[in-house]
Amino acid sequence: MKKFQGWLLRWTWRSVMIFLALLVLYQVWLFAHICWWVKYNPSTSAFMDTRLEIMQDKNPKAALQYQWVPYAKISDNLKRALIAAEDASFVDHEGFDWDGIAKAYEKNLKKGKIVAGGSTISQQLAKNLFLSTKRTPWRKIEEAAITLMLEAVMDKQRIFEIYLNVIEWGDGVFGAEAAARHYYQTGASQLSADQAARLAAMVPNPRYYDRHREARGLLRKTDIILARMNDAEIP
Repeated sequence: MKKFQGWLLRWTWRSVMIFLALLVLYQVWLFAHICWWVKYNPSTSAFMDTRLEIMQDKNPKAALQYQWVPYAKISDNLKRALIAAEDASFVDHEGFDWDGIAKAYEKNLKKGKIVAGGSTISQQLAKNLFLSTKRTPWRKIEEAAITLMLEAVMDKQRIFEIYLNVIEWGDGVFGAEAAARHYYQTGASQLSADQAARLAAMVPNPRYYDRHREARGLLRKTDIILARMNDAEIP
């Protein structure tokens, strides 16, 4: 019996050490990617790969609409609209908007379900670049760790540039350039304030709004974003 207990203890200890070693290696892998992307643009993201796989299950020839565009060639209207809509304190916080998280918690508690997330642009980017769409405690912990890495290695403009280029804007539509061409037949640099506000309003549910472009909620949120854009500070 003692022999078996000793073997079990050694096996458990080794398993824990192997798990911790793999966890550390995974974090190093994540950090190496983030360091690489300080100067080099990501060609895809975990979320883009997931959406493409789903699309190709239905149509093997399906492809994403995606084209990288430099930060300077994206309309300031869109930058201000996204800051106003998604993360008003983006340039000031270090990855987490604690006031926003507290307000989201109170709103969810009042409604009895999740209706607000409180995620910052940095958190959204962390999730889109690396993580699955499943909502688990582990994913939220990993999202926080990646957010800290992004904020430690990249400046705000680089974080925002990548975000603008990889977020979803419709069924298979990713990034500012593809969105501008998909909805307005123009480039990301030419977006007007109204067009930018509407694109920003679509971000929480882009595939739905791609199919329902005149939805009342979308129009109402567009007006709210337009009213807030002048106060939005961009990096």
